[in-house]
Amino acid sequence: MDALVGLLDGPRARGAFLLRTVLDPPWSVRIQDEAPLTVVSLVRGHAWIAHDDGDPVRLVAGDVAVVLGPDPYTVADDPDTPPRAVIHPGQRCETPDGESLAASMDLGVRTWGTNPDGRMMMLTGAYPMRGEISRRLLDALPRVLVLREDEWDCPIVPLLTAEIVKDDPGQEVVLDRLLDLLLIAVLRTWFSRADAPAWYRALADPVVGQAVRLLQHNPAHPWTVAALAAKAGVSRAALARRFTDLVGESPMAFLTEWRLALAADLLRESDATVGAVARQVGYGSSFALSTAFKRERGVSPQEYRTG
Repeated sequence: MDALVGLLDGPRARGAFLLRTVLDPPWSVRIQDEAPLTVVSLVRGHAWIAHDDGDPVRLVAGDVAVVLGPDPYTVADDPDTPPRAVIHPGQRCETPDGESLAASMDLGVRTWGTNPDGRMMMLTGAYPMRGEISRRLLDALPRVLVLREDEWDCPIVPLLTAEIVKDDPGQEVVLDRLLDLLLIAVLRTWFSRADAPAWYRALADPVVGQAVRLLQHNPAHPWTVAALAAKAGVSRAALARRFTDLVGESPMAFLTEWRLALAADLLRESDATVGAVARQVGYGSSFALSTAFKRERGVSPQEYRTG
């Protein structure tokens, strides 16, 4: 699997908090839910997203933003509007004075706000994801990534807008997958035109891209640079030089980091033994994985799992 797949292959949108918010100005919501990643789509009206130590970013209808946590931020009709509501971990909603707003602002199925026909409507999906594969990708993103409506063509938002208010059987699964599709579409579009990480840009290279995919898709294989070069149809020296130039590290260093990232996620997300995890990511024994893991991360796999 590659990193875009890995981003959603573990936690995915399972357990994501998906909500339609409808408000009339003046409005301001303080977000301190500590979600690692939140997708925000403006359906109508406008909104400002502002971190405490950054410049506000304005969204208008049709724009989609990805906001990285866990730092708190504010979403408001104007940067100067004081917060009227605070979202805490667990999506607990209160006034700034601590009074619950769960009942008073409930407008129906996955809908929250002050007026069902409010001048501002946005869809938000807060992901609970935390993992090493996710981190490799998310570390390359700005705290607020924005795609403007005229910068891309994506049919997912209208579909998500229509589906979010339904309460049909299996609806949560439908919404989870739509949210995943929206996120992956945003990231693919962003990385095609922005400062993507070196290993992501290298995927476009016919030689190095093939080698990266081979390593990502089959980390358990006993890879050598010579074996990779043979698959890519170039000499060992040519692959080593080209891979290092484009990715910024050697093929074997990339493979080690990828294997340990996969192992870290498997340790946290499954009940597999350390030995089973070792075999799955390409180490011959639990001892071999433990040695590499402790060398790179400073703790044993078992300590990482329980930490």
